[in-house]
Amino acid sequence: MVDIKLKSKDDFGLTDEQLTQAIKESIEGLDKDLERVLLIPPDFTRFHSGAGKLTAIYYDLLKDRCSIDILPALGTHMPMSDEEISEMFGDDIPRDCYIDHNWRDDVVKLGEVPAEYVKEISEGLMDEPIDVEVNKLLVSGKYDVIISLGQVVPHEVVGMANYSKNVFVGCGGKNMIDSTHMLGAVYGMERLMGKDHSPVRKVYDYAQENYAKDIPLLYVLTVTTEIDGQAVINGLFIGRDRGVFEAAVE
Repeated sequence: MVDIKLKSKDDFGLTDEQLTQAIKESIEGLDKDLERVLLIPPDFTRFHSGAGKLTAIYYDLLKDRCSIDILPALGTHMPMSDEEISEMFGDDIPRDCYIDHNWRDDVVKLGEVPAEYVKEISEGLMDEPIDVEVNKLLVSGKYDVIISLGQVVPHEVVGMANYSKNVFVGCGGKNMIDSTHMLGAVYGMERLMGKDHSPVRKVYDYAQENYAKDIPLLYVLTVTTEIDGQAVINGLFIGRDRGVFEAAVE
């Protein structure tokens, strides 16, 4: 499996050439013939993640060899407008590649995080089960690889954003979205902000370990910094295992 941990050696971030080479290596590292690929970038609210540029690079490298769909991780947000798509991803990707995630109607339940486990990790603050739901496309079996892109950054609900949150919330259903946001609220953002192993993250880890093993996921994670008023990518971490997320957190 692919395992890429790339860090900028200066204060100016990774170059487009470095990013493109890393993405090429991630595709070659899959070591399989690709016929259909699903890309899951964040929506426009995460514009500064750099994921728009990376999505465009993946599309450019793959467009001549396979079919590509793009499912922005909307969560409960409104679908992206044409203007937002153009600004974030450019105009080289056909509009019919984009699919809107509907958190009400497009999800299937894979299982649940047990109430006993929720009670344990929340220190008794919550004791209800949490449904694990994802967009039906992720478990349709028609994609050879599903590439989830996004930024690892301090977050008031989960502690450090992205990784499996992009799947279980960005492409998830009402119960997971509502319950994990409530869990983060009752546990206290002051206790979890900037932390890796928060109660909410443990819910996502449980969901991934128990219900997502057969989903052909590849995570592409960025770490960014503002330089002269511009967001630049200082770190790029690509892989399936939790170690790529932990490297980005570090």
